[in-house]
Amino acid sequence: MFRTECFKPEDFKPARFKSDHAITLNGKEIPYHTVSEDNVFYGKDGKPIASIFSYSYFRSDVDDLKNRPVIFAYNGGPGSSSMYVHAGFLGTRRITYGEPDRPTAFGPYEVIDNPDCLIDVADLVLIDPVGTGYGVLIDEEAGKDFLGIEEDAEALLTFIEMWCRRYNRTMSPKYLVGESYGCTRSATAAGMAATEGKDRMYGIAFDGIVMIGNTVTVGEYFGKELYVEPSIIGFPTYAGVNWFHNHPTDQTVEEFVKEAKAFADEEYVLALYKGESLDEETKEHIIERVTYYTGVSREYLENNGLKINDDTYRQEVLKKQGKGVSRYDGRMTRPLLHPEVVEREKGLWDDATADRYDPYFYAALTGDLLPNLGVKLDRNYVNMTNYWKNWKKDCPHGTTGEQLRNAMTRRPGMRTFFANGWFDLCTEFGYVYHTLDHAGLPKDRVYVKGYSSGHMIYIGEENVRELCADIRKFILGEDPSK
Repeated sequence: MFRTECFKPEDFKPARFKSDHAITLNGKEIPYHTVSEDNVFYGKDGKPIASIFSYSYFRSDVDDLKNRPVIFAYNGGPGSSSMYVHAGFLGTRRITYGEPDRPTAFGPYEVIDNPDCLIDVADLVLIDPVGTGYGVLIDEEAGKDFLGIEEDAEALLTFIEMWCRRYNRTMSPKYLVGESYGCTRSATAAGMAATEGKDRMYGIAFDGIVMIGNTVTVGEYFGKELYVEPSIIGFPTYAGVNWFHNHPTDQTVEEFVKEAKAFADEEYVLALYKGESLDEETKEHIIERVTYYTGVSREYLENNGLKINDDTYRQEVLKKQGKGVSRYDGRMTRPLLHPEVVEREKGLWDDATADRYDPYFYAALTGDLLPNLGVKLDRNYVNMTNYWKNWKKDCPHGTTGEQLRNAMTRRPGMRTFFANGWFDLCTEFGYVYHTLDHAGLPKDRVYVKGYSSGHMIYIGEENVRELCADIRKFILGEDPSK
């Protein structure tokens, strides 16, 4: 990777930037102070090997830090910076949203003071993990110590402990807000904090976790060795996307999805198990119901043994209209490529959400939010890397489902809030249902809510308001699902 700043250990100089501002929320002016900085990790020889970069927002007029919550937030990947959650809904400034299915990737881009910002109830820490955003891997040989499920989680825990001591917040309530792979990071970190890490114990506990776009699973890791038919896991989301585009019913999306899930759990799963032994009358009933709920064609089902594939579904549901839908957000569409063989081979890498929103988030963050925080760096801002290709997925301390259970049972009172989009074809709602049914979590402290959105729940003015309001309820100890 080309670099625009020297990262030799002997030459690396940690950066730190401060700023002071005020924001008006619900008619009240709230002053706040920010610190954006490198948080450096050192090797045995005392030389820097890596840095997590953080953006901390502190409300300035609060004296009681002991009871002031802190939210630590990040995106996923693995390999994503915090750009999306930072510029999308958590920062004191954020992008604005018109129609979700933007017609273009280009401007004009608009950034506003965030009227839904949570700084009224909590201080905010946005995190760029090692090698993402302004976080850096200084010594490439040290990558093995950071680029893996448990390695990444322990780096996060080390950072949070260090940050809490630096700012005298060890006594404060602490919350993790992770999106996508960030849910894996949260569950693993919370579990290790409640038990042990590779070489040490951690003296920290989390009051709650917000899981946006769930990747917590009882499988080896997300999507791996989860012994259930993928067509069943994805069925609620297929129904949601079909509801959005094809309007098969006057029901609400939640009503339609729940009805579809009941059919999949009771009839569809049994039909797939029976396979070729299924009698013709029952087979016809299954085809009719599956096409009704998901929008795929009879031909598609017959050619695929009645199963639905995550990838080809996106090319199938709006095929008659000449469109494909986005993996990240089933509301977003793109024209199918021609000829059809090109669409089958290349189309899946063309995602309408990333195509249209990545430039917007990047422009907003680097052109408005970071200058507003006084951040001036020559180094590359890496919004996304390909670290996931070589990510270590070994979990000797347990699956993410086990780690979340460890955290919640060994930290009595800890709560978890699963927030998922009905139209999220990346981390489908079925994974939330399956995790809740199999991970052994204390159900009285787990909350679940579906949103009329995709993977990034906050795309859309109504969605960003609703998500922020629900997280505020959660931080205040209320039920965010109501």
